[in-house]
Amino acid sequence: MTYMIDRYPCEDSPRLGAMTLHPVADSVARARRWFRKLIAPYDPACSIDDCVLMISELVTNAIVHGRSDFPWLVRVEWFREGSSLRVEVHSPGFPAHVRLRRPDAEDAHGRGLLLVDSLADSWHAGTSSLGGTVVSFEMADAWPH
Repeated sequence: MTYMIDRYPCEDSPRLGAMTLHPVADSVARARRWFRKLIAPYDPACSIDDCVLMISELVTNAIVHGRSDFPWLVRVEWFREGSSLRVEVHSPGFPAHVRLRRPDAEDAHGRGLLLVDSLADSWHAGTSSLGGTVVSFEMADAWPH
């Protein structure tokens, strides 16, 4: 399997990096490792651990819920917008299927977006510019003004 990692060290570009992952379970750990490595030079003030946890949840959701009749990939991109860090996870499927659930204590699944909702300053789900669905989160004040 091949994976694509993009790095954009240019300060003029708001996109700091991106990765393209196969929709397999091993990609979740790969996303965590590569995000940590690629965001480190930018030294954001927000919790990298929180970002990694949210990326893990969103990539897992993308793999589990992504749907296509053709081979597909998960795309993770992260951006600096002013003092904020925004992370996007793109996958095939319908944005209308993304919803915040409130699972019962005995439910084994369904807490990913609830976790994102509690850790991120904001989050959004909608139609991806790449086709399919994008779920993103934002961490405000990741860098000084």
